[in-house]
Amino acid sequence: MIAGVDVIVQVVRTSWTKRSRGGLEAARRNAAPIGFVLPTTRAPLVHEVFIEEVVGFEPRGLIRSELAASELVQLRLEDGLLRVQCPVTPWGMPRRWRRPPAVRLALGGWLRWQVNYRFAGSCGGDWSYRLDTVNVAHGPVVLDVFLGVPTRHVDERAGLR
Repeated sequence: MIAGVDVIVQVVRTSWTKRSRGGLEAARRNAAPIGFVLPTTRAPLVHEVFIEEVVGFEPRGLIRSELAASELVQLRLEDGLLRVQCPVTPWGMPRRWRRPPAVRLALGGWLRWQVNYRFAGSCGGDWSYRLDTVNVAHGPVVLDVFLGVPTRHVDERAGLR
């Protein structure tokens, strides 16, 4: 993380296979939250939540007090604003040749960045799918901050076959 800066990151990663592309399983998947109540508001904090088909879309979490150089989110302080960029995995489809620019968050703001993927052959040769929702808050927050409406929203979700 960035030393001396109040930053809270929550990553919600939902994953599924073709079994959950339609019907009741798709309804369960689509009902999965994209924001959760934080376990603490003490920054720096990384709260990762995994929602996977293999466990019936039951959320399970992981808490870290620091985010190393990561594939999840890139953060930098510039002129008092928190610059946030969410890199995409090179393994997922569709390819994203044109990406949105980094978002700059003022103190007190928060961002929700969403991107989805299709992966070939990762589940016994079948395609698998993933939705990453990255919630980032700059400054002091309340526990339920990510249940509200973000200051900024970047939606990179694409149609997945």
